Amino acid sequence: MSATPFAFATTDLCDAHEARLLDGRLGVAAPPWIALGAVERFAGPAVTVRVPDDNSLVRAVLEQPGAGRVLVVDGGASTRCALVGGKLGELGERNGWQGVIVNGCVRDAGELDACRFGVRALHLHPRRSDRRGRGERDPVLAFAGVTVSPGDWIYADRDGWLVSAGGPLPG
Repeated sequence: MSATPFAFATTDLCDAHEARLLDGRLGVAAPPWIALGAVERFAGPAVTVRVPDDNSLVRAVLEQPGAGRVLVVDGGASTRCALVGGKLGELGERNGWQGVIVNGCVRDAGELDACRFGVRALHLHPRRSDRRGRGERDPVLAFAGVTVSPGDWIYADRDGWLVSAGGPLPG
C-alpha cells in the first residue's frame, strides 16, 4: 500500500483559513525542515511519539497498519543520531502510512527518496539511533511553534507543514 496523492498546497490552506491561523486552530511549523521521500505532499491524522535518541518505538508504530495516518516523532531536535532511515521508510510505505515528521534527524536520504512515503526532518545524520525500547506513545507534542495531539490533522508539502487541531480542515 502506498501513500495517497493529495492536491492541496499548504500556502493555499493558510490563505483559505486565516481565521483558524489567528485563533490557533491551524498551526504552521516553524522552519527549517528538509523534505525527503517520493511523495511531495501528504496529509492525515497524527499519531505521536516522543523518543530520546531511540527509534525502537518509531519502528514498533510503523510496523502497525498506518491506515493513511502520519507519524509525528519528537526527538527533541537531537542532532546525535537519526531516528528514521531507509528501512523504516520502506516499512511505513508498505504498511500504509502517509509519512513521518521527525523533530530530529533521519538518514539514508537516497533510500528515503525512493519510498512512496513523505518525510520531513530537521537534518540528515549518518549514525543510527539506540535501540533500548525507550519512548512514549500518544503524548501531546510541542515543538517548532506548534502543538500536535493524537488525531490532529497534518498537511505537509515542500513549503512546510501544518497542524489542524482536532481534525481535517473544512472544505
